[in-house]
Amino acid sequence: MVAPTHLKALQALEAAIRKGSLRRAAEELSVTPAAVGQRIKSLEDYLGIDLLMRSRSGLVPTPALSAALDHLYRAFRELEAVAEAIDIQRGHEIHIACVTDFAELWLKPRLESFRVAHPNVLFCVNGEGETPLRLGPVDCEITFGARADDVETLFRDFVIPISSPENTRRISMARRRDSLEGFPLLHLDFYRNDPAVPNWQAWSRSNRLRRTAPERGMRFQRIAPVLDAVLADAGLAICGLALVADHVDQGRLSLPFPIETGVWTEHRFQARFRGDALLRPQVRRFREWLAGEAGGTRMWLDHVVGADQPCD
Repeated sequence: MVAPTHLKALQALEAAIRKGSLRRAAEELSVTPAAVGQRIKSLEDYLGIDLLMRSRSGLVPTPALSAALDHLYRAFRELEAVAEAIDIQRGHEIHIACVTDFAELWLKPRLESFRVAHPNVLFCVNGEGETPLRLGPVDCEITFGARADDVETLFRDFVIPISSPENTRRISMARRRDSLEGFPLLHLDFYRNDPAVPNWQAWSRSNRLRRTAPERGMRFQRIAPVLDAVLADAGLAICGLALVADHVDQGRLSLPFPIETGVWTEHRFQARFRGDALLRPQVRRFREWLAGEAGGTRMWLDHVVGADQPCD
C-alpha cells in the first residue's frame, strides 16, 4: 500500500515532470516550490535513487524513472477517473486550490458569511477544512497572474508602501526627500513577475526620494509574514492593499506616502471553475458569492485610491 506521504510525493513528481519545473508544479498544487522539492527528495531518499535531473528544457526524468513513467501517468489518470466517478457522492463539498496568501488573508475570513447562508456546504481549501483532501481536480482554482481567457477576474490590486502607524508618524517628521533613510526596507517577492509593480529601487527613484542601498533588506516570498513584520514596526514594504484592507480600515496599517505614489497591478486575482463542477448548485452559489465579495473589494480599492481600476 502507498503511504499518504508517498502519494503526495508521487503527485509532486508527476506534476514536476509534466510542468518541467518545481515552480510551475507548486503553482498547480498550491504549495511552495520548496515543498515540492522536499516531497520529491523524500521519495528519492526512500527509494535510494535519483528521479529527476535538469536539462535545457527543464526538469526531466532520470533513466531510473523513465521506465516507470507511463505507469505513473496512467496511475494518476486512473485516480482522476475514480475521483470523477465518486464526485456525485461529494455533493455538499467544495474543493479549492488557492494562492496561500489569498486563502489566509482574504478568502477564509469571509467564508463564514457563506457558511451561515449555506450551512450544509463543506470546504476544503488547499487541502484543509471541514472535509478531507480528495484526489483529482479541484472545483475552483484561484491564482494571481496575467490575464487568461478561461478564468474570471476577481480584482486587480493596488500596490503602495505600507507601514505601521508609528513608522508613518516618524516618516512625517523627516524631510520628504530623505524620508526613506533610516527605515529598514522589506522586499516582497509575491509581485516579482508583475511588470507593473516596482521594487524599492525603482519606486524611490520614480518618487525622487534619496535612499542608500535600496536593494538591501529582508526578502519575503509571501504577504502574510511581511505583514507581520510591518505591524511589528520592523520596516516598510511595497504591498497590495486588497488583502490587508481590514488592517488599513482599523488603523493597524497606514500609508506613509501619498496614494498617487502607488500603482495598479497588471496581474490580477482570478478564478477558474471546472465546467462539470458548475453543474452542482452549491458550486454555482459559491461562484456567485465569490463574485459578489470580489466586487466589494473592487469598490473598496476604488474608494481608497480615488479612481476605478484600469480597464483591460
